[in-house]
Amino acid sequence: MLKTNSIYFFDLVEFEEIIIHYLDAGKHSLAKKAVKLGLEQHPHSIDLKLLQVELYVFEDELDKANFLLNRIEKIDPYNEEVFIQRAAILSKTGKHKQAIINLEKALIYTDDNVDVWSLLGMEYLYLDDYLNARSYFEKCLFEDDEDYSALYNIIYCYDMERESELAITFLNKYIDKNPYCEVAWHQLGRQYFMLEMYKEALTAFDYAILIDESFIGGYLEKAKTLEELKRYQEAIDHYLVTLELDDPTAFAFVRIGECYEKLLKFDAAISYYKKAVHEDPLLDRGWILLTNIYYIQENYQKASYYISKAIKIDENNPMYWRKYAEIQLKLNLFEEAVHGFENCLELEDDDIEIYIGLADVLLFLGEFNDAVLVLTKAKKIYKNFAEIEYRLAGLYFVLNKPILSNRQLINGLKIDFEYHNILKELFPPMLETPKIKKLISDFKKATE
Repeated sequence: MLKTNSIYFFDLVEFEEIIIHYLDAGKHSLAKKAVKLGLEQHPHSIDLKLLQVELYVFEDELDKANFLLNRIEKIDPYNEEVFIQRAAILSKTGKHKQAIINLEKALIYTDDNVDVWSLLGMEYLYLDDYLNARSYFEKCLFEDDEDYSALYNIIYCYDMERESELAITFLNKYIDKNPYCEVAWHQLGRQYFMLEMYKEALTAFDYAILIDESFIGGYLEKAKTLEELKRYQEAIDHYLVTLELDDPTAFAFVRIGECYEKLLKFDAAISYYKKAVHEDPLLDRGWILLTNIYYIQENYQKASYYISKAIKIDENNPMYWRKYAEIQLKLNLFEEAVHGFENCLELEDDDIEIYIGLADVLLFLGEFNDAVLVLTKAKKIYKNFAEIEYRLAGLYFVLNKPILSNRQLINGLKIDFEYHNILKELFPPMLETPKIKKLISDFKKATE
């Protein structure tokens, strides 16, 4: 009809089937055209008008949907779809409790309780009421033990309540009735994994794979479990199976690489990390793993190249900037190291190691006043830390501020006397000064 502009008559049921087919296929523009044509031929059809409401709700035209629903309700006040669609509108506007009231009304008039139970379960999920949500999904599963959507939602509720033991009890009862359900075995394995019961998890994943040899989720979870049991080569073998069953994923390549790295097979690890970033160039985890492995191998040039890749993807990650600074220090690129440490502080990574690292680099560059400023900021957070006091003592010594230097030195000696040897490493002339030698000697005698 649409292609030829010809007029053909379809009965009401045919229009409904056509519209529902398009809705299920996600072809909403065609569904709209079918509704329009249907209403032209059957202008008084309540069912077609309700499908019109459904389309309005999908397109967020909620005022139109409400207006049409009110008209339908006056004609057919006991139609369950009126309450279901009104619940959908209320749900979209965040009024989940009112949506639940309408769905409960729909239950009075409907012959298809399962769909309404499922909708009620979802509304309770939006309210984080996992107990009620679970009860409705359990009703769905009781009616149809192959309703895997309901099964997943039940386990999701247990997960959110952190009730793995209860989830295991539930799944074991379900498996007793449905022993060949790979989804249930897979979910059971996940619960055991979360409880660190890896041998039990492995058994569950084995059953899932035995039931369905092409079940990718089973192989992935079994591989992760084998990793926890330090059976890395077996884990690799299972990850490789997933690559055969479906298109390769960066996730699988990364996990294989990590297994090889734990086996100290660094070349193989690098190969798979490179496959991961080739598959997904925006996977910063792949770049950072390459960075770390080259850093371990003391190939700092390559480590620097790969950390830059990670930073381009996520420049607000302070851990990346910390690694960047460490690498630049190894390459004797001190100004770049300063840049890395300063970015860490800007991103609120105020670990004492960052302050100390930055201060030491500034000291090396001769930026003594800047180093003092950094350590003074650190002292506001980390009170009574010898690492800070001795460095400030040395910097004030270099800046020819003997009173401040002596005060910081005494502070340091009080906190940790032995640590004063750091002065020999950072400020050797200071320890050769007779006054300083005497101060340290006198302090030692006084505390003995």
